[in-house]
Amino acid sequence: MKFTKTLLAMILALALVLSMAAIAEETYKIGFIGPLTGAAALYGNNANDGTKVAVDEINAAGGINGYMIEYNPQDDEHDGEKSVNAYNTLYDWGAQMIVGCVTTTPCIAVGSVAYEDRVFMLTPSASSTDVTADKDNVYQLCFTDPAQGTMSAQYIAQHGLATKVSVIYNNGDAYSTGIYQTFAAEAEAQGLEIVSTSTFTDDTTDFSVQVTDAKNAGAELVFLPIYYTPASMIFQQAAQMEYAPLFFGVDGMDGILGIEGFDTSLAEGVLLLTPFAADATDDLTVNFVANFGALTNGEIPSQFAADGYDCVYALKAAIELAGVTPDMSAEDACDLLIAAMQEIEIEGLTGNMTWADNGEVTKSPKAVRIENGTYVSAD
Repeated sequence: MKFTKTLLAMILALALVLSMAAIAEETYKIGFIGPLTGAAALYGNNANDGTKVAVDEINAAGGINGYMIEYNPQDDEHDGEKSVNAYNTLYDWGAQMIVGCVTTTPCIAVGSVAYEDRVFMLTPSASSTDVTADKDNVYQLCFTDPAQGTMSAQYIAQHGLATKVSVIYNNGDAYSTGIYQTFAAEAEAQGLEIVSTSTFTDDTTDFSVQVTDAKNAGAELVFLPIYYTPASMIFQQAAQMEYAPLFFGVDGMDGILGIEGFDTSLAEGVLLLTPFAADATDDLTVNFVANFGALTNGEIPSQFAADGYDCVYALKAAIELAGVTPDMSAEDACDLLIAAMQEIEIEGLTGNMTWADNGEVTKSPKAVRIENGTYVSAD
C-alpha cells in the first residue's frame, strides 16, 4: 500500500511538472517585418530595437496573462517581394500577429497576403492609406500620409514660420506624393503661397535644379515630404549654394542624424513633424530612452523606435481585451484583435491613441527641431 501511494504521488508530481512545462512552452508568437539591411535600414533597425525593448519589458513583468512573448524579426530590405518571403517565414513559424511592415510598399504587398490568410498586422510606420485599403486586418500606429500633409501646413501657418513655401517631393513614391497632395490643398486653405514645386525620382542624386528653383522663387521655407537619404543630399546642395531657408520635414526624415558620414551641422534648425521627442521628460519617455540605450550601446531612439515600442503595448492591450490565448491560430485571433483595436485606448510614447474601423490611428503630432546634432522639442 505504501509503495502504491508513493508511486501515485510520483505520477501526480510528474504530471504536474509536465503540465507546467507545457504551459511554459506556450507563448504569444509575434513577428516583425522591416528593413534590417539596405537603404532603409535605419528605419527598420530602430523599429525592431524599439519593439524588442517592449517585448523584454513585458516578459520581465510576467508576460501577457502569464504567458511570455516569443519574438521573431525578419528582414525585408525595403523590398516588396522579399517582404512577402519574410511574411511566409513568419507564417510557417506560427506567428499569431505581426508588427510591420515598417515601410509602405512592402506593407501593401504583405497586407494583401495576410488578408487572405487572416493574420493581423499593426504597422509602426507604413503611412499610406493604400496600406489599409480594402484590408480589415491591417492597422496603423503612425499618422497617415494625408494627415501628415494637412497637419504640416497647419503647423507652418499657425506658427507663422513662412508665407512663401517651396516643395520638393518624390513623384515616384506613394508616401511622398500622398503627403504633398494634402499639403498643397491645406497650404492654400491656410493662406500659404507655394512659390515652387519640384520633383525627383528614386534615382536622383543631383538636386541642384530643385534647390535652385526654390532659391530663385524666394521660398522662405522648403517643405520636404521625403525620406532622409534624398533630404541629406538636398541639405548638402543648399549649403553649396549658400541657400539657408527653413527646412520642414515629416516622419520619413527622422533618422537623418544616423546616416554614416553625414555632416549633421547641415541639418541644424530643421523641423520635423513627428509624434515623439526623445528629450521629453515624462517617466515613460525617460525610461524608454534609457532601456533603448542599454540595448543599442547608447543610441538615441527615433520616432520609429517609439512606434515599434507602442505597437507591442497596443497588441498587449488588444490581446487582453479580446481574450486571445497562445494556443489560438492567427486566423482565430485575427477577428478578435480587429474588434479589440477599435475599443482600446493607449497612452504611449507617441501620444494617446485610439483607432477607427478603417485601421487609422488618432493622436496629436509634435514638432522637433534639430539642434547641435540632436532632436529637441519645438513645442
